[in-house]
Amino acid sequence: MRYADGPGTQCEVIVRAAVERVWGLVTDIALPARLSPELHQVAWLAGADGPAVGARFEGHNRRVNMRDWRTVSEVIELTECRAFAWAVMDLDGRYGDPVSEVPGALARWRFDLTPEDGGTRVRQSVVIGPGRSGVTLAIEARPELEEKIVAFRLDELRAGMTATLEGVKSLAEAGR
Repeated sequence: MRYADGPGTQCEVIVRAAVERVWGLVTDIALPARLSPELHQVAWLAGADGPAVGARFEGHNRRVNMRDWRTVSEVIELTECRAFAWAVMDLDGRYGDPVSEVPGALARWRFDLTPEDGGTRVRQSVVIGPGRSGVTLAIEARPELEEKIVAFRLDELRAGMTATLEGVKSLAEAGR
């Protein structure tokens, strides 16, 4: 699997709660910061106070043995109680030239909700690339390990998605 191919991964969970309840959780950008091992702080930008196509938010991330970093995301899809998607950009130029437009995003994330048996199937997915990221820096340093680097990063992202989805499930089913 090569970075240029736009690799991705997804995780899903069945939540015993109404789609509307789950929707309120997955569109709360502060929630993943409470649940994710990497994302630790978020805030809407430029007067936005909730999800809308074109709205932007910043995320602050941290990983062991790495310098903390900031990203800016733009909501690219919002279909009430069905889909919430955003593109992550490197406005600060951490990985090369600054990227402020969606086509150069370093990743695209989304939640898809489907009513199922009185509950909700929640799928979270990510596609990395095409923009430069920490993955591209690692590949440039060790091109012979590209497939292993991509697989390692996708494993990390799956672990974060699993933590987020389990948190959403727990909160939704507890009615919080």
